[in-house]
Formats: sequence, C-alpha cells, structure tokens
Amino acid sequence: MFDTAPPAPRLQRSTGAAHVVMGPRGLADLAQSGSAKAMLPRMTAGLPEIAFLNTSGGLASGDRLSFAVTLRPGARVLATTQTAERAYRAKAVPARAEVRLAVGAGGWLDWLPQETILFEGSALCRDTQVDLAPGAGCLLLEMIVLGRLAMSEDPSRIRFRDRRTVRRDGRLIHHDALALDDAALLRRHGTALLSDARALATLAVVAPHAPDLLARARAVLDEPGVAGAASAPPGRLVVRCLARDDWPLRRQVIRLLAALRPDPLPRIWQV
Repeated sequence: MFDTAPPAPRLQRSTGAAHVVMGPRGLADLAQSGSAKAMLPRMTAGLPEIAFLNTSGGLASGDRLSFAVTLRPGARVLATTQTAERAYRAKAVPARAEVRLAVGAGGWLDWLPQETILFEGSALCRDTQVDLAPGAGCLLLEMIVLGRLAMSEDPSRIRFRDRRTVRRDGRLIHHDALALDDAALLRRHGTALLSDARALATLAVVAPHAPDLLARARAVLDEPGVAGAASAPPGRLVVRCLARDDWPLRRQVIRLLAALRPDPLPRIWQV
C-alpha cells in the first residue's frame, strides 16, 4: 500500500549579508544581498553613521544574517541597526547571525545595535568578531530583551548562544559569551541566574585608555530599576546591567554612553 500523505511543506528561509567599507573621507565600498541592507544617513554631528536593516522582519529557524564593517586606517564610524532585531520560534535548526568588524590602525568604531528581542521558542546563535589594528579601539554594546513586558510575554523556552571576541594583531584580548536556555531561565521554579530580570546589557570599551573610564561608568550606574556593575581589566572597560523592563535598561545605557563617549547617540534610536 502506497503512502498518500502529502509531503511536509518546505519553509522559506531568509538569508542576507551586508558589508560596508569606510575610509577617513567616508564610504569606500558597499555590498549587500538578500534581506540585509546598509544605509548611510548624512552626518550632521559626531561620527559618520551606518544603519543596518534586516528586511525579513526577524530571525526564524534556519535564517542566516551577516553584517560587516571594515574601517580603513584613521577612520572613525558609528554603526547601529535601524530597529530591534527579533528572534522568533524555531522548530528545528536555530537562526544564525554573524557580525564582523575590522578597525584599521588609529581608527575607532562604536558598534551600537538596538536590542535583540527573544520570543517564546526562539533559537538564535550569534557570533561577533572584532579585529583591531595597532592604535585602533572600539565600543561594543549588546542589549537582550526576553519577550515584551507590555504584551505580558514571559518566555520559558529559549535557545540563545551569543559570543563576542576582540583580537588585536591576531591576539585574543577580549572574550565574552552568553548562553540562555530553558534551564538557565527557571522562571517557574524560583530565582535563576537572571533573578527576575527580563532585559540585560553588556557594554565593553576596548582601548588602552578604557580603564580610565571606570569612575565615569560607576558614577552613572544608578538608574532606578536597573542593577549594574563595572570592571576594568587591562585595556578594557566592561559594564553589565540587568533590569525588569527594557525601558529602564535603555535609559541606563543612554546615560552610560553619554558619560563614556563625546558623540551624540545614533539619530535612528528612539529615545
């Protein structure tokens, strides 16, 4: 007897890659494909800006997304995302996102993406790699939000792997990794690794002068509803924050950025 059951539907996957090369005088090269786009709004003050966008509207099972920035020697740039990235339910393989940042000699990059929202059942693996030339530095920000509090969302099933590495002349100088899964959340069984926090942020400055910024960072870590701490290993400043909601967290991050850098916030951010 033949099996007459219809074949399972084959789901469409989203793929996108965008790579921007900037020199001291502005855009040097741009390549983009699929769902990844890069916009370069006109600079009115502060650093030149790059705004990345995922036109698929979010990341689901099997999707792949890549953003890359290369700065030539002496270039200073701010890169961000147009909106929050969203990771949706993934039944099989996780979505994968990668960020590749390279900063030439004497250059500087602020990587200030907006938050990543992890929805119930989401699965996302993200890898951020930064290569610094001699005399180069960077500021890296990551904000993670577990569901939307305004919609009474409280995810209990998540698979999230996030890794950030920074190398100078090929030598590893900063490594930060985060893993969140059902066991780590433990929301239904009492206090967990995140306690009752639904939003978290990590900010890292990698540069020789970074430890000198420790006092500035600690002076503004007093936003109501946010728990934060800062440390200064050699050549770095690392700040971590936890909050019950994303808005107090964003206010704290904005205050930190104002204290640690001389330039305005990305114009595309909603403040």
